[in-house]
Amino acid sequence: MREGAEMANQSLRQRLGARRPYVLDEQVGFILRQVYQRHAALFMSVVGEDLTTTQWAALSRLHQNGPCSQNLLGRHTAMDASTIKGVIDRLQARGLVERLADPEDGRRLLVQLTEAGREVVSRTLPLAQLVTEQTLAPLNLEERQTLLDCLAKLI
Repeated sequence: MREGAEMANQSLRQRLGARRPYVLDEQVGFILRQVYQRHAALFMSVVGEDLTTTQWAALSRLHQNGPCSQNLLGRHTAMDASTIKGVIDRLQARGLVERLADPEDGRRLLVQLTEAGREVVSRTLPLAQLVTEQTLAPLNLEERQTLLDCLAKLI
């Protein structure tokens, strides 16, 4: 089975390679990285609050879903275990989240927003929406929806 897949991949590479040369500026990963860099720069300049986009994702998800385990929060924010741990550690050090024992399972810790965290989210939500608008500003409404639909298919 693996041999068949390798042959299919090799055949695909040969067909793609025969079409045109590899041009970095035309590669999806390169383009996505540039778009993300633009978005992250907009986020930092508009939102402020000394928040990274990953920290914002954690705060936003906790606001949206309520308290949850660190592991589940990582899954809900597309972060691996070590990344979400670092994010939560930094947010906790700033007093924006707290860890507490799960009343249903004493072995598990829940992460939840503190009052300060809720205040930051309330102040920041409209700014985060503005960042999305600014990121998508070069596109008309139909193009925006098409882009979002296409990106969702790639996840």
